[in-house]
Amino acid sequence: MKNYFLFFISNILIDNFILVKFLGLCPFTGASNKLEVSIGISFATTFVIFISTIILWCINFLILSPFDLVYLRIIVYMLIISFFVQFLETILCNTSPFLYRILGIFLPLITTNCAVLAIPLFCLYENYTFLESILYALSASFGFSIVMIIFSSIRERILLSDIPIVFKGSPIVLITISLISIVFMGFRGLIKV
Repeated sequence: MKNYFLFFISNILIDNFILVKFLGLCPFTGASNKLEVSIGISFATTFVIFISTIILWCINFLILSPFDLVYLRIIVYMLIISFFVQFLETILCNTSPFLYRILGIFLPLITTNCAVLAIPLFCLYENYTFLESILYALSASFGFSIVMIIFSSIRERILLSDIPIVFKGSPIVLITISLISIVFMGFRGLIKV
């Protein structure tokens, strides 16, 4: 991988996990009602993705692969991700009860966010080096965060708008997601990685 900057930008705009790969849709649609909730869940997800990708890369290449235990990969990955989500939940409960209360049920649901598991697996299947895995985790989670914050901002504006009764609720949310996805697909072809 020669150009890390293009790799970083490509994962944010072109290969976005939510809008292109359609991973992480549950927190995207569920936690995007309010801007402060989406910012909190974005930072929490970014923290879990970043730390777990580093740890999982090390575990895979230092323990699982050398000892031919690759069949345990998914189980070990889920245990590590669950540990870091619980760790983050404990830290937020003790340091920021307000943020902990705002995130509510969405905080433990980071464990079941398919994007959190997919990022270390994509790093593995693409044979990324340690640095490439870190950049991939940062850029993918940053792209996740950007889309979450943009969509929650738009969704707050939608609640204040006069929308025909036919489009209220889920239809307008799905139409908005489709339009944002089309905008992000417009970046395809700009960067060749």
